[in-house]
Amino acid sequence: MEKKPEEKKKRPPFSVTLRRIIALAKPEAGKLAVATVFLMVAAGANLAFPRGVQLIIRGAPARPRRRGGAPGPPGRPPRREALGGTSKERIDTLSTYLVIIFAVQGVAMAIRYYLFMTVGERVVTRLRARLFQTLVTQEIGFFDGQKTGDLTSRLSSDTTVLQTAVSANISMGLRSIALGAGTLAMLFYTSRTLTLLMLAVVPPVALGAVAYGRRVRKLAKETQDALARASAVAEESLSGIRTVRSFDAEHREVARYAAATEESFQIAKKRTFMGATFMGVASFGAYAAGALVFWYGGRQVVAHELSVDELTAFLMYTMQMAFSLGALSELWPAYNQAAGAAERIFELIDRKPAVNAEGGTTLPRVAGHVKWEHVEFAYPSRLDVPVLKGFDLELKPGEVVALVGPSGAGKSTVASMLYRLYDPVAGRVLLDGHPLTALEPHWLRRQIGVVAQEPLLFSTSVAENIRYGRPEATEDEVIAAAKLANAHTFVTAFPEGYQTLVGERGVRLSGGQKQRVAIARALLKNPKLLILDEATSALDAESEHLVREALDRLMQGRTTLVIAHRLSTVKDANRVVVLDAGKVAQVGSHDALVSQEGIYRRLVERQFAVA
Repeated sequence: MEKKPEEKKKRPPFSVTLRRIIALAKPEAGKLAVATVFLMVAAGANLAFPRGVQLIIRGAPARPRRRGGAPGPPGRPPRREALGGTSKERIDTLSTYLVIIFAVQGVAMAIRYYLFMTVGERVVTRLRARLFQTLVTQEIGFFDGQKTGDLTSRLSSDTTVLQTAVSANISMGLRSIALGAGTLAMLFYTSRTLTLLMLAVVPPVALGAVAYGRRVRKLAKETQDALARASAVAEESLSGIRTVRSFDAEHREVARYAAATEESFQIAKKRTFMGATFMGVASFGAYAAGALVFWYGGRQVVAHELSVDELTAFLMYTMQMAFSLGALSELWPAYNQAAGAAERIFELIDRKPAVNAEGGTTLPRVAGHVKWEHVEFAYPSRLDVPVLKGFDLELKPGEVVALVGPSGAGKSTVASMLYRLYDPVAGRVLLDGHPLTALEPHWLRRQIGVVAQEPLLFSTSVAENIRYGRPEATEDEVIAAAKLANAHTFVTAFPEGYQTLVGERGVRLSGGQKQRVAIARALLKNPKLLILDEATSALDAESEHLVREALDRLMQGRTTLVIAHRLSTVKDANRVVVLDAGKVAQVGSHDALVSQEGIYRRLVERQFAVA
């Protein structure tokens, strides 16, 4: 079985990624519509300022007198507005109107900002939930090829970058666009000639922005990938801190993390240099256009082709346009960075799990008859290394079958197929005559209980860990399961009893205590099928005795597959199946297999020799 090389995926164009980001905001369309209205109100109020200044200048005396009473130089006669009264009264009235307009603008800006920010937060919250849902429904083979830190980085770092883009930045961007469009209209209204002169610098800046955006988008994605690798190193080191400490490897781990973050810094440094260059060029273009307008407009005023108030208003609109373009030039890198992060997020969201997460039939009754038929299997991350080769095994209802063999023989792989962590490459696994691939996965896993060598407990209370497989269970049912699992005595000895927090991965409990909590969890679930994967191999004699008692109660009346090396676990099984190199090498009772030459006898002899 050869691993097929993965085809290189083409990156989606920016417009496609942008449309998908916008599509996430569809449920918030009402709020966005209201926010847009207030955006237009705020932009309109902002546009009134230069016009108000123009009218105030126009309302002032057109020919102020110099010192000594001499009149000033002749200029263009002012155009009188409809406002009546003296010049001072007109100025007072216009200034009052401007204050009112600015008050309206302040309220509109506050409402606009609040609505856009809350919509952005809601969109990213929804995206995080959707991404996490996608991750937890992926097949286990997917996680074999991924680092946990990389995936958590996409949930945290990438979504944070996107959060800024779809909340504060989109609000500022839309404001700048609306203000820029309105300003451009007012510029044409004030002076078509000067506007066309100013716009001469726009095409080269726009072309530069497109080229720059493509490059930054690529660098942004590389930066996020590098940060994800750094997060993976940190997660690996911190989760294994006891191993790190025991091998005095803190300095090595610090150096490894520093190297990973240095890689992301170098990429970010390159991206920042490009951003600084673009912002500088764009800013120069905007202000150079303003200087050009000021020069040419001044000449028009001297030639009596433009009034002073019109030039003043035009210059103020030009500055507004420069501020709008400057804001957009600063936001453009952020949007491209967000597009890079969005690509990584959507790449995961679009991924279809190789093992279906839902869909299929359920059985009205489970007898517990399990059968592996001619199963071939290799792990997705190592398709060229077969693990099972024509494997056949049958478990009859209520039977206890022990699966033994040397390490790497495929014992845990056989068990993982029963609850569909993996599907066979060839052959099939049946439950009561029905292929597992035809059964509804959630229903199937509710029929199976698993107690592993190192059970994973979550950092909640003892009660919540026992209730994990059956959240609706009552307190009395939890206590009853704990008693059957020989866990009640040590749990009630804790000051907080069943509300005692077990710590991350159950670190506050001993190995035997964790095993008994895991057994109580399986008992409360009341499964039809049971998998015991090396459930007592890491325990001392006293803990093993208590766990064995609990396991005996758990196995009663259930079809059980036991994976173990210890003789005490294997000898009472109805049948012992010896697995070697992915195939069944021997089958029989413990006594029968010990009495004949073979792998099983050698395994037992070695265990006695070690003892």
